[in-house]
Order: sequence, then C-alpha cells, then structure tokens
Amino acid sequence: MNQSKCYCGPGYASPLDALRNGPRENILYVVTVQPNLEEPHGDYLSTVDVDPDSPTYCQIIHRTFTNSTGNEMHHSGWNTCSSCHFVEDKSKAPKRDRLILPCLNSDRIFIVDVATNPRAPSVVKVIEGDVLKKANVTAPHTTHCLPNGNIMISVMGDAEGNAKGDFVQFDKNFEFVGTWTKGDKKAMCGYDYWYQPRFNVMVASEWAAPKLFRRGFKDSDALDTLQFGRRLNFYKWNEQELFQTVELGEDGLCPLEIRFLHDPNENQGYVGCALYSKVYRFFKDEQSEKYLIEKVIDVPAKKVEGWSGEFINGTMTDILLSLDDRFLYFNNWLHGDVRQYDITDRSNPKLTGQVFLGGAIVSDSTVKVVEDKELTKQPDPTIIKGRRLTGGPQMMQLSLDGKRMYVSTSLYSVWDKQFYPEMVKVGGTIVQLDIDTVNGGMKINENFLVDFGNEPYGPTLAHEMRYPGGDCTSDIWVVNEDENNPQ
Repeated sequence: MNQSKCYCGPGYASPLDALRNGPRENILYVVTVQPNLEEPHGDYLSTVDVDPDSPTYCQIIHRTFTNSTGNEMHHSGWNTCSSCHFVEDKSKAPKRDRLILPCLNSDRIFIVDVATNPRAPSVVKVIEGDVLKKANVTAPHTTHCLPNGNIMISVMGDAEGNAKGDFVQFDKNFEFVGTWTKGDKKAMCGYDYWYQPRFNVMVASEWAAPKLFRRGFKDSDALDTLQFGRRLNFYKWNEQELFQTVELGEDGLCPLEIRFLHDPNENQGYVGCALYSKVYRFFKDEQSEKYLIEKVIDVPAKKVEGWSGEFINGTMTDILLSLDDRFLYFNNWLHGDVRQYDITDRSNPKLTGQVFLGGAIVSDSTVKVVEDKELTKQPDPTIIKGRRLTGGPQMMQLSLDGKRMYVSTSLYSVWDKQFYPEMVKVGGTIVQLDIDTVNGGMKINENFLVDFGNEPYGPTLAHEMRYPGGDCTSDIWVVNEDENNPQ
C-alpha cells in the first residue's frame, strides 16, 4: 500500500503530523464521577467548552448521564484511532465516532456517540457487567483500538475480584469477541497497556486486585506479592502471548500508566510507579529478545508530622509523553506537583518545569514537613479565580501541539474520600498549564478553571479527559512520518 495513494482514515499519519497539523482543541470530554452513591443519575460524561473565544469558555455545556449507580467510570478510549489511519478501501474506512467508557466497580461499559452532536454526546449502548463476568474477568480499565478495527480493554480482576491480568476484545459493533491472551502464561495483575506493532510487542502494567483497591488503600496491601502490582508484562503482539515478566522490586510498587515512545520506530518507553513515585525506562536488550529496565527518576518521600505515617510519598498516578517524544510529564498526587522532564537523553531525564496544584503538604495544612530532600519550604495553597484547589493533580491531558496541559484532581472516589475528603465535599476542578515547548517550563493559566462544585446533583469529581480529534494518550501509530510503505 502506497501512502500517497491511500485513503486516510481517522487520526493522523504520524505523531509529528498530529503535532504540526492537528486542530486546537475546543471541547474537552471529562469523565465525571458522582461520589454520592445514592444519586440515581450516577456518573456522567461532561462536555466542557475550552475555546477561549467562546461565551461559554470553561463551562460545562452538556452532561451525558449514565442514569445508573455503582459504576465508577474511570478511563476512556476511542473506537478507532491513528493506528487505523492507512486504509486501502475508502468505503471501509472506520470513523472515530464512539467514546468507550468502562467502569471499575460495576464492570459496565458505556458506548457514547460523539459524532452526531459533538457538543451533546449520547449513550447508544450499554454492555452490562455480566458480559465480562461470564468470561471470568472484571474491572475493565484501558481502552485502545486495534489496527484490525477491534477494540481491546485491559482488565484487572477475575469474577471474584481477585487479581488477574488480561484483556477483552470487542468488534466494531461492540459485540464481545473474547479474551485476548493466548498460551499458558498469564499476568498476575493488570492495569494499563501500550502496543508497538513494528517490534511485535505489547507491554502492560499492574495496579492491584479489585477486592483490594475497591475498599481503599491499606499499607499492608503492598506486602501482597500476588494481589498488588510490581511487575511489567511483555507480550508478543501477533502471537498474543506473554513472554516476559520483569520484577520491579520494592521501589517499583504499583506501576500504573505506561507509554512506549510515540515514534513507532522506537522500541522503548516509560512507566510511572505510583506508590513511591519512581519512573522506570524499559528498552529492548540488543543481545537478546528480552527487555531491560532502569530507574531514571526517583522522587524522595517527605518526612512529616500530622499524617497517618512518618513519610508522605509523592504517589505518581499519571504520566504522559509529548507527541515529539521530547518531554515526559507526571504528577505527584499527594505531594501536589506536576513535573516536566526533557527526555532527549532517554536515560537521563532533566527537570525543566514544576508547578504545585494543591496536595497534602500545603503550608496551611495540618501536615508539617520536618525533612525534605527537595524543597526548602512547604508550598502555599493554589487559588485560581477565587477557588482554592483541593485534592492534588491527577489525570493530565496535553494538547496536540504540546502548548497546553489540562489537569484534573480525582483519582478514584474511594481513595479520594480517604485522602482528600474536602475535595469530595466541595467538588473537583480542572486547571490549565501553559507549556513552553522551546525551552521547557510550565505556568498556571490564571484565566482557566472548570469547577465541579456546583453541579446539578451535588459536587462531583473530574477524572480523565479526551478531545474529539484524538490526543497524546489514546492514539498509537504504526507508520513513521517519512515512510511511504506502511506495513
């Protein structure tokens, strides 16, 4: 197939094509969780106007309610993305017109039409949790489209809530196809995943068993080597088989968001390990078929008083890479900061930006930091447009051009209630950071704030965010910028 003669389907030809030619986002789809478990309207998808020239800028302009309880919508994904960009038959080209919303607690999967009216999406199908339970899987998490048109979602548990790492597939009509992993080897836990077809590889991370994380965090959870994640799992993409499991050790507990570099010719990437805030780089061993790891960022814990323990760790709950693979971003949900690192030297990230957005160690909190290896004083509270930010920075979404980052505050409602009860009481927020893409650096946009504290059925919690045209964390590419013969 010649790229110059092909009909181009959804997304962009390459990461740099998206960076250079993608439109400026003007709508943000936000997974919005209702912490009041008795409220019958339940969780919903918020449509937020992020067009600075619009009269409804920073406002929620539509709410797509699930009208059911007990769901805990969490992450989302598209029915098709840039991995399906190159197609030979125009009549069979898929369209990026459905947003897929799996639920961590109910195991339901909501399918939302975002094409008919992008500013007012609607639920067009609900896949009930029994569909997954019949296949002995639960707690669906990460959604990616596959180059063959199918949709794949990672899962974290079996039907009883024990840890289980696997994936489920649905066809383009959202009919259940089956589980993905073949062979006898299975991952102990599951969470996020990313594939790189040119190297016949997929990598997946691990959180914990649903029966653990659904009831809140306990320090003793980390001692359970079978039910609490600490490994990276590498699969042969074509064969759908697990071929290598890498133990990360005590420093690598709870590896969550995982990213290959966007460039499809790069056989390396990064994973953020939440519990102790470490970033590991994984890369192919040139002398074998195995993958190696190295710790490249280590955020030290802060010794404190007035906390449930002697130390507060950063709790790195999200990472992402800019489309040009130059910058890596991550948050420290409990410390309260978002960081930017230049990763031009892949093994030696350089800190180029840091912004505090709340957190548990703000200067007027009950927590006193008595030993800090990084800061000379506790950060002050962050106030934007008269609203104090409660909670800490959680999910991040970068604009295609890399110049704007949106940051939400909610991790998971049970954990929010445990660590940030005030945020649950007053509602979550989304803020915007302006990014210096030339020299590096970030600063708060003082004119941007989305407040979820005055919602129709009480304060709600903002989690993951997407743009209608794709974004930095959902699109996967199989073709390099300058190649004319994609495989």
